[in-house]
Amino acid sequence: MSSIASPTLWFITMAVVLALLVVDFIATRRPHEVSMREALAWSAFYVALPLAFGLYVWSAHGGDRGLEYYTGYLVEKTLSVDNLFVFMLLLAAFAVPEVLKQRVLLYGIIGALVLRGIFIALGAAALSRFDWVFLIFGGVLLLTGIKLLRDAIRGTEHEVDVSQLRAVKVARRFMPVTEDYEGARLTVVKGGARALTPFALVTIAVLATDIVFAVDSVPAVYGITGDPYLVFVTNAFALLGLRALYFVLEGALSALVHLSYGLAAILGFIGAKLVLHWAHLVWPSIPDVPTLASLFVIVAILAVTVCTSLVANARSKAATKAGTEAGTEDEADDDAFVTR
Repeated sequence: MSSIASPTLWFITMAVVLALLVVDFIATRRPHEVSMREALAWSAFYVALPLAFGLYVWSAHGGDRGLEYYTGYLVEKTLSVDNLFVFMLLLAAFAVPEVLKQRVLLYGIIGALVLRGIFIALGAAALSRFDWVFLIFGGVLLLTGIKLLRDAIRGTEHEVDVSQLRAVKVARRFMPVTEDYEGARLTVVKGGARALTPFALVTIAVLATDIVFAVDSVPAVYGITGDPYLVFVTNAFALLGLRALYFVLEGALSALVHLSYGLAAILGFIGAKLVLHWAHLVWPSIPDVPTLASLFVIVAILAVTVCTSLVANARSKAATKAGTEAGTEDEADDDAFVTR
């Protein structure tokens, strides 16, 4: 497949990604609770970096490639917020201490980068040989969008049952697990036998969910651009900032009550776009969806999702407040009646 990246650019990009991961390891080498100031500083850096890189893509390779990059990055960043929901549930289910959350997230990011790198390479090889792979990718996204919509309607979109995770079951079958955390250690020796720690289990659970997210995110960005380099770099930039973004949005994520509806719409749209692209390759008379139109649709869906979430939250708080006030008035009336 055609790409803007030379071997030199690939080498530089991989070196930068590895360097950023090393910096993250250094930043988390001593377990500590993350302050909002620290999280905001890292988040600002990891937003500024991909935006600046997009300017390079735009100036060096033209507006079309720049638009593909920014649109792909927006899609991946949106999907990464959904990742954070699941990570939050897993960290809560395993009762991960605050000082260890950063390291769990970092392992999850590394696993996601490796898995998506594999998926991207396999996807590029398949798409370069078989046009019908676009149809398969489109079908995957459409089915995922339908599942998200169904779960959102049922209110089960972010339910995680740790005991039912297959990866956790397998790990428990082969090795014993200690009751308490041992810092960031994955295994310890107890009673003369090596055992897993809860930290190892939550890391395994996070890596297992990375596989599911890779299946969705890689086809989604291939629906925006056919350049494997842009697919990789948008995934990398979206993932690298997750560690800090988690602590920034930890309290605000619950306010995005309609996020699953928005993601379902975005994945459904990109899935339909991929199906149309396959049809366009087979029957050129069928129109292809331009990248600019895709960007407008995705931005519009996100704007509607945020606005409706804010309205729903405001109504929920107003209803809760009204119910509390009504309960207080009833209690006061009861007290007055008893007094009389």
